Amino acid sequence: MNSSTYGKADESGMKLPQHIAIIMDGNGRWAEQHKVARAKGHEQGGATVQRVIDLCIEKGIPWLTLYAFSTENWGRSKIEVNYLMKMLEKFLKQRLPEMMEKNVRLHAIGELDMLPPKCRRQLDASIEQTAANTALNVVLALSYGSRQEITAAAQKLARKVQQGELQPDDITPEMLGDHLYTAGMPDPDLMIRTSGEMRISNYLLWQLSYAELWITDVLWPDFGREELDAALAEYAGRNRRYGKR
Repeated sequence: MNSSTYGKADESGMKLPQHIAIIMDGNGRWAEQHKVARAKGHEQGGATVQRVIDLCIEKGIPWLTLYAFSTENWGRSKIEVNYLMKMLEKFLKQRLPEMMEKNVRLHAIGELDMLPPKCRRQLDASIEQTAANTALNVVLALSYGSRQEITAAAQKLARKVQQGELQPDDITPEMLGDHLYTAGMPDPDLMIRTSGEMRISNYLLWQLSYAELWITDVLWPDFGREELDAALAEYAGRNRRYGKR
């Protein structure tokens, strides 16, 4: 689903994106720099998630997608993966009352069946309980990989062709998009990556086709108002032509 050129403007008249996607990178490096355990870096990263959610609500940005755990992250040490899953479960449980108070709706995309049962149950409960909220849509990309997402969508369409439900020539970009995890969501207008890495790491490859990219050397635990304001200011100054001129 394509997004509009811009979302609404803020109080100063600056044009805002309606959907921001973020690659939250740098928790481990933050921990190394501060000579603390990696778990502390992830903990600080979790605090940044809440800070950015609050900033998006304040600015009236309706969609925020966060790359929380990739399919490749399953290859990390079992100890770290287990910690991250428990941290996710705890975060969802503790933040649910706050999400309800702040009118935040939670979504999740990815191979969610790979999540541990307790974590998945808490995720499903949080999604269900926040389903009527309207201030901000927060999408967690969990056990997510864009190539896997596109492959799964192609397989669904191939089965429909095999069953005679449609012809190959009937398949359009819009139809393929409707079979992605993000069906019904607007495409991101702005993609932010922290920690200075110049790649998108198998993240929303289809959906980011015309997104503006903004990279900062700031590590995710240190990301805050100053960095988000800088990203939004640069976004507002760009001319989004979509290849038309």
